[in-house]
Amino acid sequence: MEIAIIAHDGKKAEMVQFLNEHADFFHQEHISLVSTGTTGKKVKRAGFEVLRLLSGPLGGDAQIAARVAEGKCDMVLFFRDPLEKHPHEPDVLMLLRICDVHDVPLASNPATATLLINAVK
Repeated sequence: MEIAIIAHDGKKAEMVQFLNEHADFFHQEHISLVSTGTTGKKVKRAGFEVLRLLSGPLGGDAQIAARVAEGKCDMVLFFRDPLEKHPHEPDVLMLLRICDVHDVPLASNPATATLLINAVK
């Protein structure tokens, strides 16, 4: 199962904390993580194996959307910061739309992500 993890700058620490809290799930052999570049760097530093793509503003969100559209990505955990402006907002909205089009579960906050992870367990 491929799970994409993305976090806006103000949510990266929260993403790492979430992964650490659910480390038993994310370290399973059948779970693979893919991430945008900067989030992936922090996640890797925390001890998780992750395929890092481009940074979100440089096309990483679009790369993950493509993986969703190709049927490679099974779930997206995207901790968004709703209080900040993001220059790549069109890419973010495109990713959300692609998840809806392809019926791929998407969590935008830790509470929803926990529900998704528990459902898979």
